[in-house]
Amino acid sequence: MALDAEGYGYGSHEEGLERLLTDARVLSPAGIERAAWGWDRHEDPRLMQRFHDAERAGLRALEKSDRGPQWEEARRRILELTEGRTSLEDWKAEHGDVGHKAERALLAAALAILARDKIDHEHYATLVRPMSEALPWLLPELPPEPRR
Repeated sequence: MALDAEGYGYGSHEEGLERLLTDARVLSPAGIERAAWGWDRHEDPRLMQRFHDAERAGLRALEKSDRGPQWEEARRRILELTEGRTSLEDWKAEHGDVGHKAERALLAAALAILARDKIDHEHYATLVRPMSEALPWLLPELPPEPRR
């Protein structure tokens, strides 16, 4: 993604974990609900099996490439943002089932980003799909689904 004429947006080198965390910090309650809705859409047993397979592939890839400490640091930062002492007001407002589902979607997206160069695109897409409902840049080839 390129910067627009006014200088807003991210350069392609910024589409990683830092962008994900920055965007998560500014999600409104509606954005958090959208991520939770994305998680709900993927709770179908068939989809959850694909998700668990992708999650295992991502974790295995991080372990093999000695990126376990990066994953633990990313998890810590996400949990601090969503439920820690310094969590943001919008995440506090959505605490409970909605917040936990959005948090799981955010963690899955972080895992996918960290393992992206070590997993296939299908696993990456499976992991980021729930969060891409709120942050479409994660999976630009699939537009967000309309809410019903």
